[in-house]
Parts: sequence; structure tokens; C-alpha cells
Amino acid sequence: MSDIFNKLLILRTPRIGPAKYNELVAKFGSVDAVVDAINPGADLRDSVAREMESAARLNITYVSDTDDLYPGALLKITNHPPVITVRGNLETLRMHTVGVVGTRHATAAGMGFVADLACEFASRGIAVVSGMAIGTDPAAHSETLRAPVNIQTIALLWGRADYIWPVENESLYFEILERGAVVSEMPVGFNNPIGSNFVMRNRWIAGIAEKLILGEADLKSGSMTTARFAIESNRELWAIPSHPADSRAAGPNSLIASGTAKLCMGIDDFFDSNKKSTPTAKKNDGVTESENDVLDKLGTIPVSESVLTQIVKKSVSEIKRDLVVLELRGIIKKVDGGYIKL
Repeated sequence: MSDIFNKLLILRTPRIGPAKYNELVAKFGSVDAVVDAINPGADLRDSVAREMESAARLNITYVSDTDDLYPGALLKITNHPPVITVRGNLETLRMHTVGVVGTRHATAAGMGFVADLACEFASRGIAVVSGMAIGTDPAAHSETLRAPVNIQTIALLWGRADYIWPVENESLYFEILERGAVVSEMPVGFNNPIGSNFVMRNRWIAGIAEKLILGEADLKSGSMTTARFAIESNRELWAIPSHPADSRAAGPNSLIASGTAKLCMGIDDFFDSNKKSTPTAKKNDGVTESENDVLDKLGTIPVSESVLTQIVKKSVSEIKRDLVVLELRGIIKKVDGGYIKL
């Protein structure tokens, strides 16, 4: 652990990040020589020792970029973190990876699509990487846990590995520890993260993922920043299209339109399938003509009762009656903004 201790002495020195770390190692020839040159004081040495003791108590492991466990894709990124902290199953770091990101304000339809996609990847032994925020991230993480394999997901945190944010993700955090890993470059047990850490977290998501899939995202969102990092890192970039009237579609739709991202329509885009035929509409036995008029106007984008009344040309009471029947049969679902077809 002396090697990790010395690397942390350098990284915990004020104004030294990955770029400066690499510059110093190149200048002095080795980590030990850098430590001799900067001559850390007793306070810093004690601080790093306490940090490592805290990590040991929490079963958090330090993984250096000279270790075999260090993610190979991340290793190729310029000025990657020289040391990361990992809590959970370390073997997750050896897996092939796919990044899945999107807005925190995702629609029910958007989260559902991402969730199904993530579960399919995990079922094929590919770890799904995301940021464990809200919206798209937990949809991706949580649904991997349905996959019938032991290791499924990597949560790359904006804060330290022992810091759960947001608090709503507490149970998800501990589920990930059982079936995957949480990863961070932040010091264990120390100051809470600040907003600028989000940008670096997004860069590492793009770095650790062998390919990146973008879900719903506004043009100026953090997810679009992750997509830009993926492009800079020569990662394969995919985007899930959405309704152009929704601002959350602007990000992925623009990348598809420009040819920057490939169009993602489902899991068959990534794996060979003997069932490449165009999907046919689901048959709904027992649906009346009146109910079918309503059903025909529903899809994955929520439609409100008032809009249905206008386009189906029926009274509000008739629309409500048909919606109740269809929902009871499990054919449609009420979500924020209206109804969607299942």
C-alpha cells in the first residue's frame, strides 16, 4: 500500500490533479521521486493515512492506473484519474461496458426504454455505467438488477465513494454494491463534492464506457457534455430519438440529425438477432371499436384526456370511460402528462 500512499500524497496536495500529477511524474521519473521533491508535511501524511484507514473500514479499495484491475477504456483517456476508489465487486471493472446517460427530468416512456435496454445489456454480461443521479441514471442502474447475472452495473459518482447522493438512492446504492460497483476519484470520507465535480464525473463516464447511449437530454444538459466527451474520446455514440416537441428530445435528435450519433432503436442495434423483422402491432383481444379509437392515438409519448377528446372527436365522459377500461386491462398506463400505450 506504500505505492498508493505516495500517489495519494501527490494527489491530495493542493493544486495537483491528474494533469499536474502526470507532469510531475514525467519530470522527476517516478512517484517516489515526486514525493521527495514536494516533501509533504506531517499534516498531509496524517490526513492521507486517516483517509486510507477510513477506506479500509468501509471496504473501499484504491485502484491505481498501474493495477491490472484499472478499467482499460478509462486508462486510454488523457489525464485519467491516477487512482480511483471502488466499493463493491472489483471484478465489475474487468467487464465490457456501455454508458447510459440522460436527463434527470426524464419522461416515463424515456425511462422505460432506457431501463429495458440496460437490462438487456446486463443480461448479456455487459456492465451498464451511469451516474446514479435521478431520472435516467437510476432507471438504468435499477433495471440491470433484474438481469440473471451476478454483476451488472457501475455507478460513477460525482462525490466520494462513501457519499450517497441524492438520498433517494440510498437503497439503490447498497443494491449496486451487491451486484456491481461504485467508483469515484474523490478522497474517501472528506469534503462533500462541489458542482464542478459533475463535469469530471461526466468525463469519466464517457471514459470508462466502451460505447455511450444518450437518452432524453436538453441541448445544454450535463448528459450532452458526456456525449461531447465521448466524441473526444473516440467512443461509439448512440442516441435514442424522441418527440421533437419535447425539449428533452433536442439533445439526442440533434446528434442523430448531424450524424454525430447513431440512431438507437433497441437492443437489436447492438447484437445479432434472428428476429430482425419489423415489429407488428400488439393484438388486443376484446377491445371495442370505441376503445380502439382511443388506443390507436396512444404511443410512448403521454397524451392528455383533453387532447384525446379533440383528436378522437368524443365527449370527455366517453374518453374517460374508454381510458378506465383500457387501464384496467393493462393496455395503457396513466403517467405524468397523460396516458401511454404499453
